[in-house]
Amino acid sequence: MKKLIWILVVLAVLLAGFVAAGPYLTIRGLSQAIEQRDTSKLDRYVDFPMLRANLRAQLDDYVVRQAGPDVQSNLVGALLLTAGQRLGGTAVDAMVTPTGIGALLEGHTLWKRASNDLETNDAYAAPKAARPLEGATHRFESLSRFTATTQTAQGPVVFVLQRQGVTWKLVDIRLPL
Repeated sequence: MKKLIWILVVLAVLLAGFVAAGPYLTIRGLSQAIEQRDTSKLDRYVDFPMLRANLRAQLDDYVVRQAGPDVQSNLVGALLLTAGQRLGGTAVDAMVTPTGIGALLEGHTLWKRASNDLETNDAYAAPKAARPLEGATHRFESLSRFTATTQTAQGPVVFVLQRQGVTWKLVDIRLPL
């Protein structure tokens, strides 16, 4: 009987350790995939449909707030807002895919090379890798929600991970709009 209790305690501790380490392993995997520009690896760590929906909602909210009540209240303004939201939603749908992220990373590489931001002083050196999660502060919001916050010149960017079974995936990026 005592052996069974010890086995259950050890299993509970291992499960708790796995759940606690899960988001950190996901952040590490995301960082490595971005640094290596490996978009196929991103699929393991990102819930693209949920991320698209959350980013689209943020963009729609931002557009409506920037337009103000005067634009929202007249017919032409409302039509323009609707068109702007559709255009923004289409852009988000195109960019928040493995291919879209790959294009962004390739653009980052070209920008780093053009601005001479290279690993070494050699003209043929590789450009510095993108490290969006470097120096992030981590926090559990609940047992199934985890955030990593980085500071930018525009404000904090919060990467939200959510537990899906025993794995963790990126489901939202709260932008400083």
